[in-house]
Amino acid sequence: MLIWHKIKKKLVRVFSETSWYTIVIALLFYSFSSWYLLTIAGESALVNATDFIYWLIVTGSTVGYGDYSPSTNAGKLIVALYIIPLGLSIFALIIGRIATWVSEQWHKDNRGLKHHMADNHILVMGWNEERTMQLLNLLLKENAQNAIKSEIILCIKKEITNPLPGLIDFVKVTSFNRDEDMDRASVSDAKTILIDNPDDDITMTAALYCSKRNPQAHIVAYFNDESLVGLLKDHCPNVECTPSVAVEMLVKSAFDPGSSLLHHDLLSVDAGQEQYSVVVPDGTALLSVEHLFYGLKSHHNAIFVGFAAHSNESNIHVNPDFSEHVSAGDRVFYIASHRINQFDWSAFV
Repeated sequence: MLIWHKIKKKLVRVFSETSWYTIVIALLFYSFSSWYLLTIAGESALVNATDFIYWLIVTGSTVGYGDYSPSTNAGKLIVALYIIPLGLSIFALIIGRIATWVSEQWHKDNRGLKHHMADNHILVMGWNEERTMQLLNLLLKENAQNAIKSEIILCIKKEITNPLPGLIDFVKVTSFNRDEDMDRASVSDAKTILIDNPDDDITMTAALYCSKRNPQAHIVAYFNDESLVGLLKDHCPNVECTPSVAVEMLVKSAFDPGSSLLHHDLLSVDAGQEQYSVVVPDGTALLSVEHLFYGLKSHHNAIFVGFAAHSNESNIHVNPDFSEHVSAGDRVFYIASHRINQFDWSAFV
């Protein structure tokens, strides 16, 4: 009696964990014992390897197609009293374990605890409530227009769940300069990194860290205090800093009514005409601004705005003279009703 009590305690402890190891052991024991009992009962039609596996799954899960069944009295009793009851228990255990695992993975992803193996993605760092939500929605709309779609990963410190599950990936970190945390957001493989935090000090730290971990990425940082822009540019000239332009828009609207509406129209995906850019591909012949200006309008109903030489993209030539030229690798800025994914560059020569 004491031995049985010890065995019972051991079994309860093992099966209460319901690990995959335990489930596999239970499944193997169930399969072997069922095959052995059917063999003893003389059920030769059921113990063939392939037929037995098929029949055991169908019977143990109570699907019961009826194409195979026990023929002896002993076999019928074994199936009724052992194979079906135990099979139901193991089947429920497996389904429950799978459901638990799927639920855990979903909650883990929703809480930002998963490791994302992304590449050439857009990484958004920071949480600014409604402004971040607007940023994410605009990114999704811009991304939908691109021929090549990019994954979007939101990386934040705030205790929230994924604000757009199914649309973006989500990573919760304790620090924006901790390697273990930022590796889960694949910071080293990001194509674009957008940094916007309520605290400029955190933005500065995150920008310095990202510039070191991924110097090839296009990094954009937003500062409330514009005096920090110069400090960051001194250390990380590759980072594009975006200050607030609200005051400038007020001044422009005061002297040129409608200016703020115009800029909103050019920036918003929903407003109508928007501003886009495209890099002139390698192998393209030298293009004059004049031919590019008329070619964009005649072939794509787009307006040429300016260009930035590939050697210095921070220096944008807005409304250049017709005599200037654009070469391969330069970035061309234009206004159109939608992003143009296919250009016939030979038509502009």
